Amino acid sequence: MKRLKKKNIQIIVIFVILSLFFSIEGLAQKKQSAIRDTLDNAIDISYYLNNLHGVLPIVSPITEPAVGYGAALAGLYFIPKKDTSRKGFKMPDVAALAGGLTANKTWFAGGGYAGFWNKDRIRYRGVAGYGEINLKYYGSGGGFLDKNPIDFTINSLFFLQQAIFRIGNTKFLLGGKYQLGLAKVTLFKESDIPFIKERDKDLTNSGIGFIAEYENFNNIFSPSKGLRVNLTYDQFLQSIGSDLDFGRLALFGIYYQPLTSFWTAGFRFETGMALGNPPFYMMPFVFLRGVPAMRYQGELTALLETEQEFSITRRWSIVGFGGYGHAYKSLDDLDKYMPAWNAGGGFRYLLARVFGLKMGLDVARGPEQWAVYVVFGSSWIK
Repeated sequence: MKRLKKKNIQIIVIFVILSLFFSIEGLAQKKQSAIRDTLDNAIDISYYLNNLHGVLPIVSPITEPAVGYGAALAGLYFIPKKDTSRKGFKMPDVAALAGGLTANKTWFAGGGYAGFWNKDRIRYRGVAGYGEINLKYYGSGGGFLDKNPIDFTINSLFFLQQAIFRIGNTKFLLGGKYQLGLAKVTLFKESDIPFIKERDKDLTNSGIGFIAEYENFNNIFSPSKGLRVNLTYDQFLQSIGSDLDFGRLALFGIYYQPLTSFWTAGFRFETGMALGNPPFYMMPFVFLRGVPAMRYQGELTALLETEQEFSITRRWSIVGFGGYGHAYKSLDDLDKYMPAWNAGGGFRYLLARVFGLKMGLDVARGPEQWAVYVVFGSSWIK
């Protein structure tokens, strides 16, 4: 549930690209040359990225295998920066309203605001939304539920306020957040009741968080060089309205390095830890392409993944990827764990040459199934 609800500033950037690519009305109002690169006459949206303003409708595909394929619709309002003294792309503030529906009848609706303030020294994010999400619960660390998962619906109201601040002129950022979730769980079968704690069925989860990050990517869309490391700790407290006291610790790192003029290597590590006794839907899980959300879940998770990209032409490239992770049932017994893996490949098209932005399609295989992902920007968006 954490990844299904949590939205990153970069995801709003993806919404921008999708809106430009799928909005027929917007394109019809521009000359054909406006979506052609003057260098090679190929389709390119650098012009639009550099001239964002007004309201744009969007369509975004949903490809998460845990909820089935679907689509999200949204309207975005762009607030461009008034400061034009600096050259280059300046990310506008973005206000958004969105809703989505998937094949398993999962739906959501909400809105948000992303702000890049004081010459990108402050990054703000605010989100509020409601969803009815249908998922399967496989338990932690194997056992009966591993082969006999529980079907459940979670009705959730979510609210987030977050801000991170740049330290001087460095690549380091520090900040915090407040999040509130009102969640009600409904089971499809009464026989599944013994596997879910009674207290988890109707909870208020209210918590504060600390965020520390280092980032020196060469661009925010589809980085090909640089490092990003993020440490986040969330503490949910009864003293601020939560029904339970528990914590979550998450650490991830993403590194890109060009090896030759046509070959870029990417590496990702991630680990998550539950502290205390959180509800089952807020336990960490292994997040890999081809692996459904919440399929491999436990008190501790860890994974490694690599992605190798090879340029074929100036615009087109192919990628191959693979990863491996563990979900440990308990911090007290690390001998009990569930392994997960993925492998796959895909292609990328350089959609905005000026900004290095790519789009494409990935086909991934996990331990149980195949999955297809539409990719805009980095495949490791967080």
